[in-house]
Amino acid sequence: MKTYHNLAFYKFVRINDVDATAAAFRALTQQLDIKGTLIFADEGVNGYIAASPDSANKFIAYCRADARFADIEFKVSFSDFHPYTRMLVKQKKEIVTLGRTGIDPAHFTGKHVDGKTLKQWLDNGEEVILLDTRNDYETQLGTFKNAIVPDIKTFRTFPGWVEDNFMQHKNKRVVTFCTGGIRCEKATAYMRQVGFEDVYQIQGGILKYFDQTQQMQGDNHYEGDCFVFDHRVAVNAKLSKTEHDMCYVCWATLSPEDKLSPLYKENEYCPHCADETQRKMEARKRKAIETNQIALEKRFERIRKARAQWEAKSREGAPAKSVAADKN
Repeated sequence: MKTYHNLAFYKFVRINDVDATAAAFRALTQQLDIKGTLIFADEGVNGYIAASPDSANKFIAYCRADARFADIEFKVSFSDFHPYTRMLVKQKKEIVTLGRTGIDPAHFTGKHVDGKTLKQWLDNGEEVILLDTRNDYETQLGTFKNAIVPDIKTFRTFPGWVEDNFMQHKNKRVVTFCTGGIRCEKATAYMRQVGFEDVYQIQGGILKYFDQTQQMQGDNHYEGDCFVFDHRVAVNAKLSKTEHDMCYVCWATLSPEDKLSPLYKENEYCPHCADETQRKMEARKRKAIETNQIALEKRFERIRKARAQWEAKSREGAPAKSVAADKN
């Protein structure tokens, strides 16, 4: 069975020729038959791609030959199926959207802590606040024990949440984390800007933490699985695909128990959206009936008008009765 190499990576680095850079990588991915997503902006690059081992190695070599991307840290995992269906190369204002100006993660960000060091801190019971920077549908699958988990729908709302709920921790040691490192790196750049003095990010995110700690003894301090942005849906601490699936109607993650529920029908609804889906279906049904009734009434009205016109013309064209006939 064919094994695919899944590469997750990013780098905050100034790109002055975004158009040309994106075009070059678009041509490269076509040549190597790579699928996934690449996002370029003047602040850097963000990518999730998959390819054969040979094509993945050639892609990495291409990046290593470019001074801007030579030191990118690639997080590699494996799958026996291709997790993407097409290749997208996008150009955006930000490679991960925070929506705040004046933030420059390439030059001003928090400190990095590798997975082994963080595990040792947690093993030793050192005082550290773990802050999850991911969205709510991701954190539902798993997070670090005792982590603070903001209930946010998008990363864009993270700064507002910090300002409303977390500023009292600005003088404490805070370790932020996300899936691959990009959001927590930008989060620490923002947090330093608003006064956090001792803020860290997990180097390479949860995926790198899993990779670095899976051979270490004892608790890895993480509960559950980690959501990933491809058809694997989630991976465990050994970076293997789990049994979680996804509802492509509401984008909720599904456990094996969810898929056994009578409220689950593949590609139609799941326990998370069955009620809402049913409500929408009933609303569409009522709308269809109303539309059909209106259309039918208009049709009958046209028929009535046509019949009235026909009857009027018939009366106008009828022969006049003679006087003699009347006398008879």
